[in-house]
Amino acid sequence: MNHQQAAKRIAELSQQINYHNHLYYQESRIEISDYEFDQLLEELIRLETEYPDLLDPDSPSQRVGGTITKEFQTVAHEYRMLSLGNTYTIEELKAFDERVQKGLGHSDYEYFCEMKFDGVAISLVYENGKLTRAVTRGDGTKGDDVTANVRTIRNIPLSVAGENIPEKFEVRGEIFLPLKEFEKINAERAEKGDALLANPRNAASGTLKMQDSSVVAKRRLNCYFYQLLGENIGVETHAEAIHLIEKWGFNVSQTYTKASNVEEVLQYIETWREKRHTLPLDTDGVVLKINNYEQREELGFTAKIPRWAIAYKYKAESAETELLSITYQVGRTGAITPVANLAPVSLAGTTVKRASLHNANEIERLGIHEGDIVAVEKGGEIIPKITAVNLQKRKAGMQPIQYIQTCPECGTALERKEGEAKHFCPNAESCPPQVLGRIEHFVSKRAMDIDSLGTERIRALIDQKFISNYSDIYLLETKERELLGLEMSQDQYEKEGSGLLYIKLEKALFALTEQISFKQIQEYLESAAELPLNETLRGFQEQIRKWKKKVPSNTGMVDYLINSLKDHPELPKLEDYIPVAVVLEIFLGRRVEFERILEASKKEGTVHGIILRLNLELPDELRERIKKLKANTFQEGVISNMLEGIKASKSQPFEKVLFAIGIRNIGENTAQLLARHFKTLDKLQEATEEELLEINGVGGTLVQSIHEFFANPENQRILQQLRDLGLKFEIDQADQEPASQSLAGKKILASGKLVNFKRDEIVDFVQAHGGQYISSVSKNLDFIIEGEGMGPSKKDKAQKLGIPLISEEEFLSMIQE
Repeated sequence: MNHQQAAKRIAELSQQINYHNHLYYQESRIEISDYEFDQLLEELIRLETEYPDLLDPDSPSQRVGGTITKEFQTVAHEYRMLSLGNTYTIEELKAFDERVQKGLGHSDYEYFCEMKFDGVAISLVYENGKLTRAVTRGDGTKGDDVTANVRTIRNIPLSVAGENIPEKFEVRGEIFLPLKEFEKINAERAEKGDALLANPRNAASGTLKMQDSSVVAKRRLNCYFYQLLGENIGVETHAEAIHLIEKWGFNVSQTYTKASNVEEVLQYIETWREKRHTLPLDTDGVVLKINNYEQREELGFTAKIPRWAIAYKYKAESAETELLSITYQVGRTGAITPVANLAPVSLAGTTVKRASLHNANEIERLGIHEGDIVAVEKGGEIIPKITAVNLQKRKAGMQPIQYIQTCPECGTALERKEGEAKHFCPNAESCPPQVLGRIEHFVSKRAMDIDSLGTERIRALIDQKFISNYSDIYLLETKERELLGLEMSQDQYEKEGSGLLYIKLEKALFALTEQISFKQIQEYLESAAELPLNETLRGFQEQIRKWKKKVPSNTGMVDYLINSLKDHPELPKLEDYIPVAVVLEIFLGRRVEFERILEASKKEGTVHGIILRLNLELPDELRERIKKLKANTFQEGVISNMLEGIKASKSQPFEKVLFAIGIRNIGENTAQLLARHFKTLDKLQEATEEELLEINGVGGTLVQSIHEFFANPENQRILQQLRDLGLKFEIDQADQEPASQSLAGKKILASGKLVNFKRDEIVDFVQAHGGQYISSVSKNLDFIIEGEGMGPSKKDKAQKLGIPLISEEEFLSMIQE
């Protein structure tokens, strides 16, 4: 074959492969076998290798992967990836519609309806028509760069061609593993004796984060797209945006429609209630969004979610299973939530082992007894809930569940306010979860911005008595040596109602065995998710024999665990967890009595803490085995990074400190308002009710919160400690004075792309020169700075309201004057 013939054959092969990819991913049908498809691909790769000058960057051969990624870089989203509010009833949906109507002041709007898919959210950035970056949702603000893996997904365009393609744009979608692919992979794994994948969503998520992109390519992930973002896109509605990305070759699920009112939305929901089960992936509801972008901007956002979109969740399935025990979780406000530990049961495609019981009233209403057979339903909650008890299956002699009287975290007697359903722990000052909530707020980005102090580290420092309030953070630099070796994560532990410490089964098996990786154990347990504990452990012994890894020793240690659990039938059962005392007894049984280990495990929150309390001299080999039980520990680099972040936070301005100290009802904007008005914390503290109420935006509830906070002696002690440690309790003169008063009294909005300012910069600039920045078109505006590509509907509205439009140059000349 000469060069010309090769070029022709490569073009033919590329066309055929792209055609079959389109059939498979967009139309869910095939015309050739996998073998025939692979033959075409192999021939294409061979020809492109032989004639490298004929290799097109967009060739289907570039989908096979091969990149090895050791670490996924974290990158910021240009546009935040939002979460949606959920609704579960028609009444709630109608209430949402009423809020929309009230917010807009009319009923001239329409909804865009689409199915809510259960996959992995992804953001794709295209520049000059080429895919340049793919980022996971992460926390909505930043996520992991998984570009190499996403490039292997065959229905994601590597480049986009056509007329009027923006220089830069972003599309968002949901990556998923089709149900038939999921079943096929599990069938192959079962044949090989490998652990089965738990569910399609987790499989898609795990695949997307694999280090070897060639493995990702073989998984046949798919993607549905649902959003277009960017400057100067040239569309005014979501429907126009969807049609545009369809035209550009992006795979959009053909399940969407427009609805002119809420009644049509309800019709759409009913149409898909059963029909959704025919789709190639799991879906649990419907998303509806206001179609018009101008109306979306008018409705705006709450602190966490848009006011112009919501998700409706279909009623979930129900199943029966046995109640094993109840644990009690303490929230960050002190609220107690009982959680039922259940024998594993399959529900809506996942294995359920826990369910919410909400509060004492719910336990009493259901009349739950020990060992009951209960009905479990998977609704909108993070975990399923118990909805009923099967009285016909109740065993004789079982006792009613008695709600706990003391806090499982700190032992304080619980309280229950009149008219409230939940019990509370009143020990706000030292109950660990409540302390955690306050400190998390204190270190958050919008407060003291100590990003090196994440939740896991804070919880570890609280549990191990290093900090009990946020001022203690600044004393950590004196305890640097003591921090080394402390367990950093608490996620592997669970506290039972009596305070007894439990550890995840996977960690226990990892510590008890040798030459078996943690990942192997996790995969085995996923495959055995629906088995009772005893069968799971016996099955693990069989798996050890298949692996041929130190069989006598490892199976013998699992025998020890099985027998130890039998020896202590009085200890409550938690599915997927083992009492830490039982595991440590296997290691320490000859050195210390079980009762001492048990007592220590009621008083400590980690294995590290228990070993310190027992104060034993252990040989190195045993110390290493026990170390496998522990979570990640504080190491020198982590400690150094953490202390640097703490030191840097001392430079945060007064308004940030005021927001951080957590006076109830003082949000970020209110903190700025109060800081600028009173200028020092002392003057705020001394302010009378009349002086506070004079401030626009301050009401009676906030006044009461301020006075209560400063009246608390413990708060005063902490504030004095923060002051002594160098935090700013007054406004810096330089921060207080604006750059000028050129815009004093002016209310201003900028629309379209500006040359001299980014989106956030124009807001700061307006405020620095004495003006007030308004986020939407309203009659209160003095003028709008008209940038390139200002939306026609926004411009039309401004002209109708008589709001002047000025250029960016005219705006800058106002400042210079």
